[in-house]
Amino acid sequence: MSEIQPVPETVAPAAENLGLWSAVVASIRGRTPSFTEGPIGRAIVLLAVPMILEMSMESIFGVVDMFFVGRLGQDAVATVGLTESILTIVFAMAMGLGLATTAMVARRIGEKDPKGAAIAAVQALSVGVVVAAVTGLVGAAIAPQLLRLLGASPELVASGAGYTRVMLGGNATIVFLFLVNAIFRGAGDAVIAMESLWLANLVNIVLVPCLIRGIGPFPEMGLLGAAIGTNIGRGVGVVYQVAMLWRGRGRIVIERAHVALHGDIMLRLLRVALGGMFQYLLPTASWIGLMRIVATFGAPAIAGYTIAIRIIVFAILPSWGMSNAAATLVGQNLGAGKPDRAERSVWKAGFYNMLFLGAIAVVFISFAEKFVGVFTTDPAVAQVGVQCLRYVSYGYVFYAYGMVMVQAFNGAGDTVTPTIINLCCYWLWQIPLAYGLSTIAGLGPKGVFLAITISESTIAVVGILCLRRGRWKGQRI
Repeated sequence: MSEIQPVPETVAPAAENLGLWSAVVASIRGRTPSFTEGPIGRAIVLLAVPMILEMSMESIFGVVDMFFVGRLGQDAVATVGLTESILTIVFAMAMGLGLATTAMVARRIGEKDPKGAAIAAVQALSVGVVVAAVTGLVGAAIAPQLLRLLGASPELVASGAGYTRVMLGGNATIVFLFLVNAIFRGAGDAVIAMESLWLANLVNIVLVPCLIRGIGPFPEMGLLGAAIGTNIGRGVGVVYQVAMLWRGRGRIVIERAHVALHGDIMLRLLRVALGGMFQYLLPTASWIGLMRIVATFGAPAIAGYTIAIRIIVFAILPSWGMSNAAATLVGQNLGAGKPDRAERSVWKAGFYNMLFLGAIAVVFISFAEKFVGVFTTDPAVAQVGVQCLRYVSYGYVFYAYGMVMVQAFNGAGDTVTPTIINLCCYWLWQIPLAYGLSTIAGLGPKGVFLAITISESTIAVVGILCLRRGRWKGQRI
């Protein structure tokens, strides 16, 4: 039977007395003490650094692909943008299942129950198989129809349906990359999650340009090559994750005795996961709605919006690493019976996140033209991209707190509160505002960008008010 691997006595005391840089090095090496004891700031650093590096690697997937796809023209970029709008639904399901998994695994680890954590992980992986199979088969079958539904021209559908079909059909790599890393994050093994993304990106960076351009022994496949290279890269990362779960290098180990379905545990997991999926489907479906509004202004608007969002995500995903650290700390400390420490962890993580995203906002606002110019030389596309990057960056300080607040609820197993917040702030506020500003008020794409900034800032304010009420501390999972 697997047990939590004890931290050597020489490591734990040392970790408590480390300077910031030494703590970062210890974090990357995976030398982490208990997250339910000791200074909260150091616990955040030890968890957040590998999580930030992990999410940075996920964002690099998009940036690398866009760099090479951008050389194929605005229709190729628009195809990627429309496809990613569809894939946001897959991401939502993967993230919803992942947050439930993180919450349950973290709670069991906090309770010193590694066997329970392993069993919960197996239930999550079983659900992931079903989700990936269904969405992959359906998505690949109706890829052209989905592109047309989002406003793609017949020419764009003809040239881009293959890319969309491969990305949707291979969505299992997305689901399991998120899901297995959620297991590691809940256990506090953020370094293993980081390593899987590093490996996946290394393969992606090599394969994508080779398959697009036909470099060396690889065939020239154009846009389709980007889809195949990305799926292979993510697939390699998944293989590494599964190997780590079975090898038992971290706090959680899956053994043969754990590989069985447990109806009661799966039902509890699904109850939280369904709330989490719906919670993420609300904003991701909202992004599809925003893309549909932007599409009414033509292919240059779609391409510029897509490029800007890729750049924005490059900064936001690492920031989610900090938020995921807060979720793990909340789950483990609630499991250890320390709700006050859990709350202090949230506020400190939010402050650190604000400092990080505030600095990023200054850079993006000041050098928007240079960032967008890396991906396109088309003046019409660049104009929209620069405008989007600047307007969305104005709200970064608010986003920093908003995402930490949401993940704090999720870490406690409370998916209802964030779902209500998302429903109100996205569908009752963001979409009507985007349509009103862009179409009725005549601001064009700029109206959509303003609506994003205003609605995301609203989420931060509402999230802070809900967190202060404290009901999440009594959540059972």
